[in-house]
Amino acid sequence: MKVNPKILNQLGLAMRAGKLLSGEENVLKAVRAGQARLVFVASDASENAKKKYRDKCNTYHVRLTEALGRAQMGESIGKDERVVLAVTDKGFVNMMLKCLEEPAEVENIE
Repeated sequence: MKVNPKILNQLGLAMRAGKLLSGEENVLKAVRAGQARLVFVASDASENAKKKYRDKCNTYHVRLTEALGRAQMGESIGKDERVVLAVTDKGFVNMMLKCLEEPAEVENIE
């Protein structure tokens, strides 16, 4: 699956704006509290981790995507690899969902 590279920039912006959480406990707490609006689970996370977040997000009606890998998620926010991220701002979520729906305009040119 090709990912629109803009999504990586938007994750970094959300992080700098304080509208992004990372780490299992932080994300689960935000989902339960109704603060998380979009959850990213790494596509290369374990099946148990994916199931845990899928179930939790379904229960609390939070949108979830598995569009990015651990390395991409960590790199986009200037951290080590991340398995899960939660976006808490509706504006950022709308921008990200648009990017997730649109394929990358240009293939990687090497």
